[in-house]
Amino acid sequence: MRLLVTRPESDNAHTAAELRSRGHEVMLAPMLRVEPVADAELGAGPWAAVLITSANGARAIATHRRHGELAALPVLAIGQASATAAREAGFADVTSADGDGGDLARLAAARFAGVGKPLLYLSGEERARDMGAELADSGLRVTTVVVYRTVKVVAFPADVAAALAAGALDGVVHFSRRSVESYLDCARDLAGPALLPVHYCLSARAAEPLQAAGASRIRVAARSDEAGMLALVTSRP
Repeated sequence: MRLLVTRPESDNAHTAAELRSRGHEVMLAPMLRVEPVADAELGAGPWAAVLITSANGARAIATHRRHGELAALPVLAIGQASATAAREAGFADVTSADGDGGDLARLAAARFAGVGKPLLYLSGEERARDMGAELADSGLRVTTVVVYRTVKVVAFPADVAAALAAGALDGVVHFSRRSVESYLDCARDLAGPALLPVHYCLSARAAEPLQAAGASRIRVAARSDEAGMLALVTSRP
């Protein structure tokens, strides 16, 4: 198939390589730009562990002035991609929940039950769920710190716009609701053609704006991670 991957850099390159290895043609159009919050205030600490729900959180903290204080802490990551990013950022004790936010919350609750110190959640500015509220039910305290933000792009690359207008793409791969929203914003002059490909979405929540816009061919991954998305594309009818 001819696919468009809308993930931010540098995650898009890995996804594109995986799809190409499966025989697909891939174009890249990052719909979001990730920016670290350089002056993010972490608070006094100490913390029992670090929670990460995105590789972007690990990348952002790698350049933070207080990174050294955190490097020895255990890290619980939502999936393998964020776990790999955490290791690359200098964390040694990293465990992946291999799932979604609910799986991460359950892992944290099981591993740190009864711990008095709070967990430090390295978050993005936009969050799909409230980890602090979820873990409060387990008696755990969470300090949530925004360490990165995502900024929507304002237009498709020229070659991508041309491919959409010509109906030359079979599918579009979306990894977040916000990237879907950016895609639809960029498609305002290509509303019909941009909705025609099959839209592969990481979650039902990410798919909602496409449904509202009138897209009729939407598929949602059974697992909210890259492996789930690759399986979704590979298992197309």
